[in-house]
Amino acid sequence: MIPVKAHWEVPLMRTAGRLLAEAIAEVRAHVAIGVTPRQLDQLFEQAIAARGARSAFKGYNTGNGPFPATICASRNEQVVHGIPDDRPLNDGDLISLDFGLEYGGYFADSAFSMGVGTVSPKVQRLLDITEKSLYKAISLAVPGARIGDLGYSVQSLCESEGFGVVRDLVGHGIGRRMHEPPSVPNFGKRGTGVPLKPGVCLAIEPMITMGDYRTRTLKDGWTIVTSDGSFAAHFEHTVLITENGPEILTAPLR
Repeated sequence: MIPVKAHWEVPLMRTAGRLLAEAIAEVRAHVAIGVTPRQLDQLFEQAIAARGARSAFKGYNTGNGPFPATICASRNEQVVHGIPDDRPLNDGDLISLDFGLEYGGYFADSAFSMGVGTVSPKVQRLLDITEKSLYKAISLAVPGARIGDLGYSVQSLCESEGFGVVRDLVGHGIGRRMHEPPSVPNFGKRGTGVPLKPGVCLAIEPMITMGDYRTRTLKDGWTIVTSDGSFAAHFEHTVLITENGPEILTAPLR
């Protein structure tokens, strides 16, 4: 069953989303050549603690042992779930940062990818199209739409550009738990899947590769990389379905 947020829960979800957006803005401002992912992780941990929130990721356990950091930092061929380390970011790197927090019993989840220094035109195109596919899917998250409509929009756009759409990883519902029903694939057919209705909250997150869409997991049990070593990008927002359309709860600060 897909959880539907009650009227009184919506302000709590909005608060969690706003706090996450604030903390992400602090971290994003520090992404630069020479900075280490571990430093970004520490900055995020401090930022959410100052807001009375806790990391949704640190200690999260899927059977591989607890995740050791507050953010996921995935570089170049790493798709998601990279563990922040002490290797400085280099000119030309693509870094994907995934963030989640819990505040007042409610979760928010968001991610972005960006180039470090100067990246190749093809890498920049990957970044642009992946982000565009996210907002295209969000625009379709309206009452009466179906999950397959969102996945189809991501898949059709990204594959038309020659990019791969990861199949093994999908978006999800979110609220009182970090991961709730339904699953939100980035591929599918229009008019299929569960229908959306007001009060449903989704973490929509395209994960797109420059090459083969297939992935594998490294020996650390967490880091997922492209099977062919091609670069990957990841963008995500927490989105509330309302009578008036989608509301991005983790929208960047203006």
